[in-house]
Amino acid sequence: MKITIFVGSSRKGGNSEKLADFVVHDIEHEKMYVKDLHIRPIEDLRHAENGFQTIDDDYDQFVEALAKSDVVIFATPIYWYSMSGLMKNLIDRLSQAIRDKRYPNLKEHLKTLRTIVVVVGGDEPRIKGLPLIQQFQYTLEFLNMPFSSYIIGVANQPGDILKDSSALSQAAWLNQKLKSGFFTEER
Repeated sequence: MKITIFVGSSRKGGNSEKLADFVVHDIEHEKMYVKDLHIRPIEDLRHAENGFQTIDDDYDQFVEALAKSDVVIFATPIYWYSMSGLMKNLIDRLSQAIRDKRYPNLKEHLKTLRTIVVVVGGDEPRIKGLPLIQQFQYTLEFLNMPFSSYIIGVANQPGDILKDSSALSQAAWLNQKLKSGFFTEER
């Protein structure tokens, strides 16, 4: 089972990353820091005569990581009641990736991926973060990607996620499910 975490925080070691780390504790995985990738914003050319064009940036690294994964974890802080801009830019470019002739099997592969979303915020995130979870749910539904689970953590300052026993308990439960192969079984 190949697990990849996409960290959408603007700083390494943030609370959303730490919570995702608990989900994959003692499980082999890869981590990709979106902030370290140069990803240009999407230019919507779906209806243009020649459609989307190849862009010279690092987005292919994300697509290739998706293509090699069985389980993906999107970890992002809650910024202004949504995902980080870094993560949103990554998600927006999927419109282009699913039409890219260089990845003819991507749409089919996305249907097999198991997806976990890990978000952390400080302003009543278990209520105010729900629209963000729905945003992921609708996006993944559009892409026919299975939305396996999510965790909403509470934290303001660096390291505060370690005080959120509920989020840590959910992370431990997901960790056991991943170790048991639950998320890679056919449904």
